[in-house]
Amino acid sequence: MSTTVTAPRTKDTPGRKNAPETTDRTKAENNLGRKLVAPALILMLLVTAFPMLRALYLSLFDYSLTAPDDREFVGLSNYVTALSDGLFWRDTLNTVFIMVVTVAVELVIGFAFAMVMHRVIFARGLIRTSILIPYGIITVVSGFAWQFAFSANNGFVNQWMPFIDDKFNWFAAYDSSIAAIMISEIWKTTPFMSLLLLAGLAQVSEDMIEAAKVDGATWLQRLTKVILPNMRAAIMVAVLFRALDAYRIFDNIFVMTAGANNTESISFLTYRQVIEQFQLGIGSALSVLLFLSVLVVAFLIVKLFRVDLAAARQEQ
Repeated sequence: MSTTVTAPRTKDTPGRKNAPETTDRTKAENNLGRKLVAPALILMLLVTAFPMLRALYLSLFDYSLTAPDDREFVGLSNYVTALSDGLFWRDTLNTVFIMVVTVAVELVIGFAFAMVMHRVIFARGLIRTSILIPYGIITVVSGFAWQFAFSANNGFVNQWMPFIDDKFNWFAAYDSSIAAIMISEIWKTTPFMSLLLLAGLAQVSEDMIEAAKVDGATWLQRLTKVILPNMRAAIMVAVLFRALDAYRIFDNIFVMTAGANNTESISFLTYRQVIEQFQLGIGSALSVLLFLSVLVVAFLIVKLFRVDLAAARQEQ
């Protein structure tokens, strides 16, 4: 009697997909990427490591610049004080609100600009340069320009909007103040978003778009089923970069409102504690909390998009 020996079969775990094998090309590109990033990473660590460690160290002390000899070790007391203060959470909500609104608006407008720059045939270089001009202006300069534009006395915004009173003071209340700050932020940084999205549009295969046209897909269907899915990695990078930048907003608030009408951000609160009130201990704790919250924002954005870079390159 003969027996047939069969190789054991691997059972797939229910509800769980098998992990795709990493190709040699992916391994080589990952190794090359690590080698290219390593010098910049080492330099950044050398430049930023000491300030970060110094801030972490000072955050453990009750330390005021007005009395430098009276420094006292308090452990995590500064963090407890910050996290239990309603001012910190109010400024955190302000920061998150500004980040979400500005990034969402910039994503829509930036994509429209990217489509124009990608499809335009004549004067392509001139159009791309014109769109990128606002991003080349220093933030403080653009902040002063928009502060003048929203001025109740001689600003052009009230004059150009017939449904707004000529003497309307944009900086007299929270809603209008935060709106002016966000408008200036959107105007300044939308070109950066469009530039990143333009790079993503260049990676979308024209053959796929033409095939969708042949199949009778409308423009909206081509946008949602072909263009946007193939731009997912570029959109993630654009949103990530702009969200982290918007979360650290300081310049426009400093120039336009100086934190008045409860328009402070976390960065501005940290500035006030260190520069205006000379509280280096609590200010260092706030800077550490800002750094940790930036890491949390980056983690959530990456998890939200769930981009598979190998799939983005259409590897099998």
